[in-house]
Amino acid sequence: MKINKNFDNLVPNYLFADVAKKTADYAAANPDKKIIRLGIGDVTLPLAPVVVEAMKRGAENLAHKESFKGYPDYEGYAFVREAISGYYKSFGVTVSADEIFVSDGAKSDCGNIGDIFAQDNTVLVTDPVYPVYVDANIMAGRKIVYAASNRGNGFAAMPDDSVKVDIIYLCSPNNPTGAAYTAEQLKAWVDYALKNDAIILYDSAYEAFITEDLPRSIFAIEGARQCAIEMCSLSKTAGFTGTRCGYTVIPKELARDGHSIYDTWYRRQATKFNGVSWPVQCAAAAVFSEEGQRQIKENIAYYQENARIIASALDELGIYYTGGKNSPYIWLQCPNGMGSWEFFDFLLENANVVGTPGEGFGENGKGFFRLTSFGDRENTIEAVERIKALLK
Repeated sequence: MKINKNFDNLVPNYLFADVAKKTADYAAANPDKKIIRLGIGDVTLPLAPVVVEAMKRGAENLAHKESFKGYPDYEGYAFVREAISGYYKSFGVTVSADEIFVSDGAKSDCGNIGDIFAQDNTVLVTDPVYPVYVDANIMAGRKIVYAASNRGNGFAAMPDDSVKVDIIYLCSPNNPTGAAYTAEQLKAWVDYALKNDAIILYDSAYEAFITEDLPRSIFAIEGARQCAIEMCSLSKTAGFTGTRCGYTVIPKELARDGHSIYDTWYRRQATKFNGVSWPVQCAAAAVFSEEGQRQIKENIAYYQENARIIASALDELGIYYTGGKNSPYIWLQCPNGMGSWEFFDFLLENANVVGTPGEGFGENGKGFFRLTSFGDRENTIEAVERIKALLK
């Protein structure tokens, strides 16, 4: 019996586990300190009332024989997929309900989608990068190449025609940098993918935070239906980090190597995934109702104001950053030439504020730091005042 030795190529610990351990150790040694966590991107506001009521009704259905539900459809219940299709239509993008798979979140699908692709495909990720894109492909033994996102390009890496790849991970608005691609930039990526017969895996988990005239979906771009798969999550859109629900869109016409990508993914899901529970799918459908959209937009606006408060403080301090406007993340350059982990320790020990070291997201994250807007308002304001007092 042998272990998959590709796991030996992973960094020893997951980034956020390291952050959590350092924070816990400091808290244990300093029980009198109030630590404010602006590191991990977990939400703090409760689920919208209309979502909770829908989940309660779904749970009640399971208490009665006539309304009981067992295994769900592998691709999700039709009423949920119709609701998601209608949501896309609300911002001018056509996605059919029968092109949608309801899942337990974008992170799962971003990692699992590799099951349907050959091991010898070359994968491109932008750097800095959300760790799952890299780790999942290291586990699979694939070659990974990096497209540099940096201050010079506004942390929006663009394709290099001299580099040939097969799978491309893009995230916009980006985690961790908060930068968002324009339509012109995404068109360049789509054209590159078509030229190279590649597939774009597009993570749109933060599309609901877009405030400017920017694409909310890769499928707003001409040609994307021939080269892209889109994953989205309700975790940040509607506070489902603990509830777990997302969706993946695969156009019916998307094919490679003589195979329908939709059919291949369906076959994978039928074998390895038993679907999302009935109460959660009821709650997900409520997110896309008229009242659901009104209520979740109130929560998103709350986090957007937190982001504005953090960004305003950085403006006052003269610190370079991206994000904060179309994203819940603020990606800042560490002051005074400090390294990412050096600034983490400095901020934790002197301001009792926790963020995420940019170095954990890749080579181009060195010297940068991520803050999130998902804290509550009082703590966000207090954290900002501490940071300002420390760095002025």
